[in-house]
Amino acid sequence: MKAVRFHEHGGPEVLRYEEASDPRPGPGEALVRVKACALNHLDIWIRQGIPAYTIPMPHISGCDVAGVVEAVGEGVAGRRLDSTRWKAGDRVLIAPGQGCGSCPACRSGWDNRCDAFTIYGAGTQGGYADLAVAQAQHLLPIPDGVGFEEAAAFPLTFLTAWHMLVTRAAVAPGETVLILGAGSGIGSAAVQIARLAGARVLATVGSEEKIPRAKGLGVDEVIHHGREDVGARAQALTGGRGVDVVFEHIGPATWGQSLAALAKGGRLVTCGATTGGEATVSLRAFYMRQIAVYGSLMGRRSELDLLTRLVGEGKLKPVIDSVFPLAEARQAQERMLARRQFGKIVLSP
Repeated sequence: MKAVRFHEHGGPEVLRYEEASDPRPGPGEALVRVKACALNHLDIWIRQGIPAYTIPMPHISGCDVAGVVEAVGEGVAGRRLDSTRWKAGDRVLIAPGQGCGSCPACRSGWDNRCDAFTIYGAGTQGGYADLAVAQAQHLLPIPDGVGFEEAAAFPLTFLTAWHMLVTRAAVAPGETVLILGAGSGIGSAAVQIARLAGARVLATVGSEEKIPRAKGLGVDEVIHHGREDVGARAQALTGGRGVDVVFEHIGPATWGQSLAALAKGGRLVTCGATTGGEATVSLRAFYMRQIAVYGSLMGRRSELDLLTRLVGEGKLKPVIDSVFPLAEARQAQERMLARRQFGKIVLSP
């Protein structure tokens, strides 16, 4: 098969489009013919090398995979909702967050708190390839009417955004939410989820051309973070009250302004640190304003099942920026690094 692999950590230049051995499904596994694989910032961090993941080389990235079952291994345990076994020809997506399935956290439905929790394509070989192997228990059927590119474009980002806004921050109707980076994959997902929850949505973008696209997605007020102070502008747009929830995934570059945007009793929820892992906070302001900060990692399998249904019903819609051939994975990652996209970038083998 053809695959995009890297044999050492480094910049985009280490990505190689090359021949690789066809993977074979082992017991309990399925072989998937990849039809689409969406990019995530995690792909870049894994390529660069991060302490959280020690991976064998060469490595194939790709967390969000949609395709067709090609073959299954012996004793496949994964079952569809109608209790029939997976078979060749089934249209499937691979759940990006994967717990062990048997520990107390997994058994109680909190698989994202499993000690063995990993992300497909980071802790395993991924979907930048013609073929991918996954445990059958981590497959989900693609809803009728949803194409492969759409199916690949929503799992990781929508699941993460849902867990952040609905499960952790408990956004309520009538509240005001500030979403950083509406043009990113996770930002475009968060806008839709906040709107579905009945919230007023403020969101930031980094360029003039992204403003109309953010408004078209449902953002009530757009803040250009390249020329405006986000915290001060959010306060002005709320009459000096501040926002109820800040959706944060950038880190120290935005942390201070994110806290400044909050109302008294507001909540900040964060899932990432694309600009670094350290941030500071004034403890006096923290307790005087009664601010809550939530950390969030991916989401639960039950939430992904719900999101898949909502996408199938058209209540949530993945935003696709562009589709690249698999051979152009380097160019696709460079587009993401340059922050030129609005929505998800997808690879198509």
